[in-house]
Amino acid sequence: MLLMWKLAKIQFVFVSLCGIWVGTTRSETRYLSMPGHVRVKRNTTSTCPPFEPPLDDLTQEDFISKLTHSCRYDHLSRPSSSLPLQVTFQIDVKHIESVDNTQFKTHLFVQMHFRDERLNFVDLSPNRGNVVGQETLKDKIWVPHIFVRNEKSSSLMGLDRKDVFIQITPSGDVSYSYRMTTTFYCSMNLRKFPFDHQTCQLIWSSWAYNESSLELQWSRTEPYIVSETLQLTEFSLVGISVDYAKSSISNASSSGWKEAYSTLVFTLQLKREAGYYILEYFLPSIFLVAMSWVSFWIQADAAPARTVLGTSTMLSFITLNGNLMKNLPKVSYVKASEIWFFGGAAFIFCSLAEFAFVNVIWRRKKKLELAKHSSKYIIKGALSPRLARKDLRKSESFSSFDSKHTGTYLTVHGSSNSLNVPTINMPVNGENKAPDSSPPTPTQEQQTWAEMTPHEVAIWIDRKARIVFPIMFAIYNLFYWGYVYLL
Repeated sequence: MLLMWKLAKIQFVFVSLCGIWVGTTRSETRYLSMPGHVRVKRNTTSTCPPFEPPLDDLTQEDFISKLTHSCRYDHLSRPSSSLPLQVTFQIDVKHIESVDNTQFKTHLFVQMHFRDERLNFVDLSPNRGNVVGQETLKDKIWVPHIFVRNEKSSSLMGLDRKDVFIQITPSGDVSYSYRMTTTFYCSMNLRKFPFDHQTCQLIWSSWAYNESSLELQWSRTEPYIVSETLQLTEFSLVGISVDYAKSSISNASSSGWKEAYSTLVFTLQLKREAGYYILEYFLPSIFLVAMSWVSFWIQADAAPARTVLGTSTMLSFITLNGNLMKNLPKVSYVKASEIWFFGGAAFIFCSLAEFAFVNVIWRRKKKLELAKHSSKYIIKGALSPRLARKDLRKSESFSSFDSKHTGTYLTVHGSSNSLNVPTINMPVNGENKAPDSSPPTPTQEQQTWAEMTPHEVAIWIDRKARIVFPIMFAIYNLFYWGYVYLL
């Protein structure tokens, strides 16, 4: 019995000692296993660093560390308020360039202003001025997450570190600034390309908080600043405007329900500079069309020379247009540049067709019989030479019939002049005179019939084409440039 009592006493003491040791370990220290079998002790019972105003003697880093300690400041949540947090927005446009006909790239300096009452340190450090810092300070406080809705890519600028600037006033007003470059999409209407005007928008929106929690607003004094040395490539800046909007995003947690987010719209009115296209596309195409007219001065039987000239100008024009269109988006509507291409190609094709026409006439063997020596009958005879000869034979048959029966036949269906009936001379002073037996005089219509050789007809058509083609091209230019600049 004595032995059992001693063993129970020893067991009680041992358990008590173990409990004391375990309790002390849980309340004071915790050991972590480290590489190399090194055990590091970390204090887990730390409390919030006390505030003992004034704290003007503390360094800025120590002061901000105390002010934004996790026990009193949550940098993951926005400043608490009954109304949506007002975030004032301002941008400074430094550079804009066109990436292609659907994208723009811009360099911006963005500034946001808001108030965070948790950072008010007027009473804690009355003699301390504004607190300024960079990325380190930004990571310790809450800042709004604003993004560009129509961006392709965005990045903060900076040489060795990101160009971020934070300023906190004693009253808790926070200024968050950064430099960024963004490439954004712009939906363009290219119907009048390259004489078009475009409206491109840069759309900013809140990411995490909807409009009931955070509201974006433009600065009332100066919402945007444009650099005086701003020069756009290919475009000129006509105007800038700012506006407010709301964007809806579907909430994945609630089917069919959308949340509205506060949005700011920065609109650019742009005008495309057409000087480059006039020098590189329109003037060369005019020269190519005019070059196709040189074939009108080459003899119609010079088929190799005129064929090579026409086909080379057509191929050159197609290549010139292809170099212009390869960087444009594939749209379903017709652009102004395509209208110009179709018109120029039509003129070059017509010059080739004119050569084919005169070459066929040049190779004819029979002369062209014309009712009159005028443009109308020459073209009509050139298009239907057999029909002209048939009509001529009909006319000759009627004339021969009239000449045989002039003495005995009187017309009852028309005037005597149409059948060339000779006049009957009555005897004078009782003397009978024989009628005039001389052949009848041909009418004016019979005298106007003429003949032209195929060579003469081909040369005549080439001469007319030298005048008609430039005049028609000038009229086409008048309508085209009127459409471009007046409509």
